[in-house]
Formats: sequence, C-alpha cells, structure tokens
Amino acid sequence: MLIGRRLFLAAGAASLAAGLKITPARAADFTLRLHTLVKSPHPYNDMAQRLKSEIEEKSAGRIAVRIFDSGQLGQDPAVIGEMGIGTIDMMISTVSNGVQQIPEFGIFTMPYLLPGLNGLLEKIGPGTPVQAYFENVFVKRGLGIRLLALGGSGTRNLATAKVPVNSPADLAGLKMRTPPSPMDSETWAALGMLPVTVAWGELYAAMQTGLAQAMESSLPGYTGSKLFEVAPHLALTEHTVQVNHTSIADRSWKKLPKDLQEVVNAAAVNANAYGLEQAKMYDDSLVKKLAAENGVQVTRPDKAAFIEKLAPIQPQLAQRLNLEAEFKLLKN
Repeated sequence: MLIGRRLFLAAGAASLAAGLKITPARAADFTLRLHTLVKSPHPYNDMAQRLKSEIEEKSAGRIAVRIFDSGQLGQDPAVIGEMGIGTIDMMISTVSNGVQQIPEFGIFTMPYLLPGLNGLLEKIGPGTPVQAYFENVFVKRGLGIRLLALGGSGTRNLATAKVPVNSPADLAGLKMRTPPSPMDSETWAALGMLPVTVAWGELYAAMQTGLAQAMESSLPGYTGSKLFEVAPHLALTEHTVQVNHTSIADRSWKKLPKDLQEVVNAAAVNANAYGLEQAKMYDDSLVKKLAAENGVQVTRPDKAAFIEKLAPIQPQLAQRLNLEAEFKLLKN
C-alpha cells in the first residue's frame, strides 16, 4: 500500500507540473559592481547596503547591486581609473582619495572650512551650487565618471602612536600620515609636522613600524580598521568633515534606460542622507566605546587654538594649490 501511495503521489505531482507553467526567477537586466574601501562598521558600507536595497526594490529587480567592500576591487585611485573604462560601475568613498584625478577635491580637506555635520547637506548636497560645480568638474576632467551625490561621513580626528595631543605644540616633529593630497601635506606641515604619504590600505603597517607616528581619520575608519591598536592616543580635533562622493561610471550610466537612471540617482541621494545620520551616530557612540573597551586615551584639545593657527594660511593655501575658486565657493 505504501509503494502504491508513493506512485500515486508521484504521478499526481507529474500531472500537476505538466499542467502548470513554471516560470524561473528573472535574472536582473543590469548588474552594478559597487566599491567601498572600508571595513564595517562604517557609514560607507551602511550607505552601500541602503543603495543596494533601494535600487533593487525600486527597479523591481531589473538592477542587481553587488557590493565589494574593504578595498576588494583595489585602492580608490585605481578604482577611479577602472570606472573610467567601465570595469567597475560605482563607488562610495572619501573625496581626499580622489585628488590625483580630481585636484579640486583637495579643498574639502582644508581644516575648519565646513560648518560640521549639522547643515552639511544644505551646503554641499544635491541641488546646491557646490554639487553642481563638482558635477561639472567631473565632466571637464574627462574621467568617464558621473557624480551622483556629495555627503558627509563623520568628522576627522587626529591619532598618534605614543604622544597625547592637547595643543598644536604637541604635533611638532611628528611624522604625519597623509593621503595623496597636497592640501593635507601643506596643512600638517604648517603645524610643524613631517608629512608622509601612505595609502589607506597600508596605514596600519606604517603606524606599527613607525614609518608614520600620527594619522587622521574618521572615527568609523579608525575603529573599523583597528587603527586604535597602533595609534591609541585619540585627539578630538574635528578638524574636517569627511566629505564623500557617490559616483557611477559613464558607461554604466548610459546603459541604463532613463527610468532606471532616475532610480539610481534617487537612491544615491537617499543613501547619502542616511549615511550622514549614521555618521552622527557613530561619532557619538564610538568615542565612548573606544575609551571603555579598547583602552584608547581620548583628549579634547581646544579647537580654537588650531583654528587660530591655521586660519591665516587658508587663503594662501588656496592660492598656492590653485583652489581659489573652490575656496570662495565654500566660504560663501
């Protein structure tokens, strides 16, 4: 009887299958490879997940987004080059890592130029003269990349391997890691430091070996890459807001029909707004966690002393680095 029942069920299933048209899951029409350089927790990866979710949902599955975080696709300058030829589709990253190809981005690393995280998008976000200006810069540079949105992912702060920092005088003579940004090098040199250019992916080793003795970073970057292990003295200088860009390869953009372009653009704008809120949350919570759980020694220097020392050199730096137009734009 059991064998007979199995044969009956099998025959019934076969008849049912024959009577139904089984439609396989539809594959996406487009796949976008999205790069971030950082490890989680970090606003960039939060933004990437939000971007993926919204694009896939709003496109009804016509676009699939694959996230490659932690620099799996390479360092930022190389990724920008890959996007120019369309082998990588999108990126979310800090503007300071793009100054080799986009020198105008250097203005964003000028200390104490932007007001802070509150009100940042009203200054540089979608629909502002600042974003319009940089959209045009991307075109003029002929990079083959389209800027979708500018945003912010936290304040940047100073950390050292051995010396706690309470005032600008504590920085004299320290070897300071900088990204490949003339603005960074000039600024820290003005504070008596010795700039050393080191790629983000090599920073941990540089601090560990003494190639660099000081560094600056967003708090999520400092935490996610475990830099507190090699730079346990954290000074909350809040000298810059870390500005990020979300960009897409022109070739990838032009493959999308207009309705999907609108989906991608809106998702990028929304992801940047979300990333800013995440950045505020991280900045508040990470300082407490770093001190309580990771043994980080936190100091809160008087920012006025840094501002007083750096303010006179800002116009000079802008002129020397051919960033006068960008300086005036952001000072307005």
